[in-house]
Amino acid sequence: MNGTTALSPWLPTAPCTPGHCAVHPESAPWPSGAGPEPAGAFRAVIRLIAGLGTVLLGLLLAPPAGLLPAAIRLALVRYWMRVVVRAFGVHVRYEGGVPAPAGGPLLVVANHVSWLDIPLIAAVLPGRTVAKSEVRRWPVLGTLAALGGTVFIDREGIMALPGTVRTMAGALAGGGRVVVFPEGSTWCGRERGRFRPAAFQAALDAGCAVQPVRLDYRPTDAAAYVGADPLGSSLWRVVSTRRLTAVVRLREPLPGARYPDRRALAAAAQRAVASDSANLPSLSVHQRSRSRSASASSARTPA
Repeated sequence: MNGTTALSPWLPTAPCTPGHCAVHPESAPWPSGAGPEPAGAFRAVIRLIAGLGTVLLGLLLAPPAGLLPAAIRLALVRYWMRVVVRAFGVHVRYEGGVPAPAGGPLLVVANHVSWLDIPLIAAVLPGRTVAKSEVRRWPVLGTLAALGGTVFIDREGIMALPGTVRTMAGALAGGGRVVVFPEGSTWCGRERGRFRPAAFQAALDAGCAVQPVRLDYRPTDAAAYVGADPLGSSLWRVVSTRRLTAVVRLREPLPGARYPDRRALAAAAQRAVASDSANLPSLSVHQRSRSRSASASSARTPA
C-alpha cells in the first residue's frame, strides 16, 4: 500500500513524502480558504470510533456471512465497505457504467493514493486484493484483509513475482475478481507512477478483461498515505478533515485479447486511468511548491 524507501533497485518509488503530500489539515501551510478544513477534535474522535467499530462488527459477522450464497455475500461486502468508508467521514461519489463482464472474471486496476482505495473499490467491485505483506501485520485492518482473501506479496522478493502472477491468473481463471494497484506504491494523487506490466500477464493468461478504475480525493493531501506515513496518523488525518470526498470512476473495460502483450495492455490501462487529469480541482504539494514566489521557494522544505 503506502510506499517505503526502496531496499531493492527494482522496486517502484514515488517522490511523495508525508511531509510534502500528507500534511495534517490543522498545521498545513495552505493559503486562506484553499486547503482542507478541520472537522474538530470531538467529531474526529466520533468518526474514528465509528469507523473502527464498523470494521470490527464486520469481522465478527464474517464467519456466519460465509455460509450465505455468494451473490448475497458479495452484496453484503459492498454494503459493509460503503458503511465503513462513510463512518470514517468520507463522502463518496461513483461514476461510470456497470463493469463488464457482469459476474465474470475481471482484473481490476487502479491508481494508488491511500488505504481508503481498497474499501472504496470493494464497495463496488469486491474481489481478492493484491497487497504488500506488511499489511497482514496491521492491527484490525490486516485481519480484515486476510479474511477478504488478500494475496500478500513480498515487495522485495522479485523471485516470488511469477508465483504471485500465477496465483492471480488461477483466481481469474476460476471466475473470480482480482484487484491490483499496478503503480506498486502509493502516490499523492497528482503525481502518478507507471503501471508495471507484470499483473496484466495474469489477465492475458486467464483470458479475461481489465477494468480500469480512477480514484480521486478532494482534498488530495488529506487522503494521501505515502512514504513512511504511520497508519495511525493517516487515520486521524482522514477523520479530522471536513468534507473529505472520494470520487471513484469506472472506465470502459479493456478486453485482454485486443492487446499483443502485457506491456501494451498496461499502457492502455494507464491511459484510461490518467484521462481527464486536467479537471482535478485541488492542488497537490508538487503544484503548490512550483507556484511559490522566488523568495518563498528559497526556504528549505522538510525531507
